[in-house]
Amino acid sequence: MRILLIVLVILLLVLLALSFHIVPQNYEGLVETLGKYSRTVKAGFVMIFPGVQRIRKVSLALQPLEISKYRIITKDNAEITTSLTLNYLVTDSYKYFYNNTDSVESMVQLIRGHLRDIIGRMELNEALGSTSQINAQLADAIGDLTDIYGIRVVRVNVDELLPSPEIQKAMDKQLTADREKTAAIARAEGEARNIELTTKAKNDALVATAKANAEAIKTQADADAYRIKKLQESLDSAGEGYFRNQSLDSFNQLAQGPNNLIVVDKDEISNLGKIPAAKKIWDQSKKED
Repeated sequence: MRILLIVLVILLLVLLALSFHIVPQNYEGLVETLGKYSRTVKAGFVMIFPGVQRIRKVSLALQPLEISKYRIITKDNAEITTSLTLNYLVTDSYKYFYNNTDSVESMVQLIRGHLRDIIGRMELNEALGSTSQINAQLADAIGDLTDIYGIRVVRVNVDELLPSPEIQKAMDKQLTADREKTAAIARAEGEARNIELTTKAKNDALVATAKANAEAIKTQADADAYRIKKLQESLDSAGEGYFRNQSLDSFNQLAQGPNNLIVVDKDEISNLGKIPAAKKIWDQSKKED
């Protein structure tokens, strides 16, 4: 009898231990009675009837998910490979667990389908340069559609869009050709600019030299004109005695030289004998005769 009592106590303790469950923070518990959903419980201490009821725990926390690479055909029949990352959370644990055998996989297929539709309406170059636009369109397209799975997509991002290896090689060749063309154009423009600058510098130097020569000639001409003007003014203001003295000096210099020919104005020939230097020359010439 005592042994039976001990066994009953042990069974009772085991049943009590199986009856108490703890639902962690940020989880919900789905309680099933005889395999059928009966209620939803929040995080904390929960008591069920073991053997008759069971509890399924569903996380409500934000979940990251990476969608592996898959191929998409663009509008111009180019093949590209894409991969996605997203964050989602469960908003309705009942829908998430009971309305679909795999709500996460259904969500992934929905996102893939919308992404194929978006990129399929774009040409290759447009798609490769429009990642942000694709992200925005994909987020709008998904919207509340995943609500039927009890899931809300918080963020979705296209990580990469890669053309096929054949297209990538063709793009690399085109890019190399464009770079070489750009470099050749840049070199030609640089050489043309260098020639233009060199020619301009030479022309500027010639113009500057011509201006300097012209300025020098003008300055010299102004100086000569000024000197002649001053000389003329001096001669105009000089008296008769000055010119007489100049004549005497000239005759004296002539008398000391080897020349004995004198040319004078006919009006002054009668006064030639009055000039001492002329008289001296006349006397000397008569002696030599």
